[in-house]
Amino acid sequence: MKKVLVTGGAGFIGSHIVDQLLGKEYEVVVLDDLSKGNRENLPVGVKIIEADITEDLCNIFLEEEPDIVIHTAAQVMLRASIEDPVFDAKTNILGTINVLEACRKAGVKKIVYTSTGGARVGEPEYLPVDEGHKINPSSPYGISKHTAEHYVKMYGDLYGIDYKIFCFGNVYGPRDDPANGRLTSVFINKILAGENPKIFGTGENTRDYLYAIDLAEFLVDSLEKETKSKLFHLANGEQTSVKDVVSMLKKVSGRDFEVEHIEAIKGEVKDIVLDTSLARNELGWKAEHSFEEGLRETYTWFEKNVSL
Repeated sequence: MKKVLVTGGAGFIGSHIVDQLLGKEYEVVVLDDLSKGNRENLPVGVKIIEADITEDLCNIFLEEEPDIVIHTAAQVMLRASIEDPVFDAKTNILGTINVLEACRKAGVKKIVYTSTGGARVGEPEYLPVDEGHKINPSSPYGISKHTAEHYVKMYGDLYGIDYKIFCFGNVYGPRDDPANGRLTSVFINKILAGENPKIFGTGENTRDYLYAIDLAEFLVDSLEKETKSKLFHLANGEQTSVKDVVSMLKKVSGRDFEVEHIEAIKGEVKDIVLDTSLARNELGWKAEHSFEEGLRETYTWFEKNVSL
């Protein structure tokens, strides 16, 4: 039984990955500072080490001796990165270096780094965006997540740590805390509270949505597959506007509601859709849920689990 350490494992994406790892009978330990994560996201009995990735992690890794590390812990809010780029860089760049250095000293054989598909690219020159597209991030968040990718590759080249990098579309699903600012959870929370969701700009902006459970299942199934490529886009490969999300939420919720428009945020990409053919060809990627199916499951989870 291989041991996997998941940084940020009590968070939204990390906890779904933990579920899939346990289902595949890996031994799992979670490292999380619980600033955004929640113990209630994890099954009873999962070991949680409360620690901050910006601090020295070497003793923890040496004690735990994981075979594989899945690094999901991050500052994930683009707008927060604009307000405090120093904190963003400290968490996403220095935090990742700390994780990598702990891997090196503890003899970890493999690391999976989770990055962003859209913010790292900036405003695209063509759609869909493939892995060879020029990188020109327009926000501190995009810069920090992409910068950390270089360190992951360097540690692989210099120290022989095998790695994969997955660059996600806009992830949504159960357990997403609206405080993290992801559109679907924020909108669902507003709808259930009887409030009008707020749209930044016209609502014409498009994103490529990815259901968290599809993501987690695929990532875990891909852990021990050998591939020619090291960096993969992961999304549904469908361009969906904010207006489309609103229409779909009205359908799955059975509620009619109004939206309010406020000023757009500088630094946010206007349109993005990812080319996922590389992950499909080398790893067999296929989104198991349509956006409507995933959004319906997400809305149902929020109805049952979120107290307003």
